[in-house]
Amino acid sequence: MALLLSRSDVQKLLPMSKAIDVVEKAFSELANGTAEMPPRTVMIDQEVGGWIAYMPSYLKSGGALGVKAVTVYKANPDKFNLPTTLATILVQDQNTGQVMSVMDGGYLTAMRTGAVSGVATRHLARKDTKIGGVLGTGVQARAQVIAMCEAAELDEVLSFSVDPEERRRQFAEELSDATGVPMRLTSDTEEVLANSDIVALATTAANPIVKADWWKEGAHINAIGSHAPGVRELDTASIVNSKVICDQKEACLAEAGDIQIPIEEGAYSPGDIHGDLGAVVNGTISGRENDSEITLFKSVGLAIQDISCAALVYQQAVEQSVGTEFEFSG
Repeated sequence: MALLLSRSDVQKLLPMSKAIDVVEKAFSELANGTAEMPPRTVMIDQEVGGWIAYMPSYLKSGGALGVKAVTVYKANPDKFNLPTTLATILVQDQNTGQVMSVMDGGYLTAMRTGAVSGVATRHLARKDTKIGGVLGTGVQARAQVIAMCEAAELDEVLSFSVDPEERRRQFAEELSDATGVPMRLTSDTEEVLANSDIVALATTAANPIVKADWWKEGAHINAIGSHAPGVRELDTASIVNSKVICDQKEACLAEAGDIQIPIEEGAYSPGDIHGDLGAVVNGTISGRENDSEITLFKSVGLAIQDISCAALVYQQAVEQSVGTEFEFSG
């Protein structure tokens, strides 16, 4: 018997506080070598603007096994009234391979992306951080704000995007209510960067939307919007002038235009990357070393995030009798 879990089911079962904790453990396990995570299989349909990926993972210590199928179609909201990002996750029994659950992965994808930024914020942001900032107003931006408010004691979050004013106001009001932290709309990106101790970049920009000299001294950056070759949110100087920590160096070198393009320009090299987040979590490499350096977490998204969160959701669903039971052979 397997459990079918809808988006609303997942929302009930995956608070950000638990997502951050389980993702932190997953990155520790990846760094310890007890997780298997083959490179994700990616296909791109240029004609319709589709990005398609299949992401398996097995966390042996935690017993989480499964795969996520995820797509990003930029035209979905306007053409089909669908979310830009769609995903479905299979959770399997580690002893038999049997599928134990099929769940919607759209909300979970946003939460796990926020959660890993929460982990990075825990380990890389200054301890006296008080002001957060976010660029973007989409689903990912929302999760980023919730995560930064969970990971740091913030007094205020600044927000800017190129979206219509009404959408920006609605975004700020909803997040203020959800986090209990006041959100203030700014007039431009530079205002956000100049005043924020933590900044999340969660846009669909294909070209840089920031300049290196806009960052506040000692800022921490969570760069998650760009996750494909040839596109980037960050300018080259922001990469060069920051201590860069990746979710996984190998994955970022293969997929992150934010890092690939500066390397292609000859301004940066793979050896300049400080290391992986899991190594920072485990203390095998340093994180932030002083209050003046700029730390930059670059994430393209890893299957360990999805499967660790999905395993938690399945466990909570069983305990709380949530979901619809079904048989594949029925």
